[in-house]
Amino acid sequence: MFFIIKSYLKFLWNSKNEHGVHSPFVFSLVTKCFYDKKKYPEYSILKKYRNSLLSNKKKIEVTDFGAGSRVFKSNKRAINQIACNAGISEKRAQLLYRITNYFQPENILEIGTSLGLATSALSLGNKNAKITTLEGCAETSSVAKNQFEEFNLNNIRTEVTEFSAYLKEFNRISSIVNLIYFDGNHSKKATLDYFELLLPTITNDSVWIFDDIHWSKDMEGAWEIIKGHSKVTATIDTFQWGIVFFRHEQPKEHFLIRI
Repeated sequence: MFFIIKSYLKFLWNSKNEHGVHSPFVFSLVTKCFYDKKKYPEYSILKKYRNSLLSNKKKIEVTDFGAGSRVFKSNKRAINQIACNAGISEKRAQLLYRITNYFQPENILEIGTSLGLATSALSLGNKNAKITTLEGCAETSSVAKNQFEEFNLNNIRTEVTEFSAYLKEFNRISSIVNLIYFDGNHSKKATLDYFELLLPTITNDSVWIFDDIHWSKDMEGAWEIIKGHSKVTATIDTFQWGIVFFRHEQPKEHFLIRI
């Protein structure tokens, strides 16, 4: 906890709003998307989705995985507790909706479905997108799948899988993915492994979002390595998220933006 507080104070000291941004691409993203105050009707759907989980006290067997397919934790947890403690916040879900709505990506990959709170934001952001979401725990994936059906989110394909194994196969296919949301394993090694495995999918317009980049010293280390990669041009650090772009026309520059 002390590490996160220290990192956040450093972020506040160095971060800017739109007035400190000189890149036209990033300025437009910040002003038209990040700071967009419009009350979209989809926000009410996101809220209903969240509330349906928060009111669900059913307990399910939650299984987390380590390297490979090694199980390192399995326990019974109530769905409402998972939604409250492990799910994306309401504010962040709205921002993820706006980002998806802004860029209109055709193909989306999410690493870490959990109960689908973030997935629902991706789906509503572009209802014509093809979304693949990966989850290691069959029970939570099943709950999410039922939620998608209940809320008519019909552009989502769920996969219960070990992430690295799936992404290695994905790498061989070299599919194009326009937006990737990384929220599956908050460790330095896993984050960098996923990053390298998915590089063959990038285009000039790819948008990658990494969750919890200041979660730990290791995650900050992973973020620094990603920022320095030769194929990465602009990055945006919002403290919670690290957003990565690969635009050839964009000079290499790193932004810290308060949201």
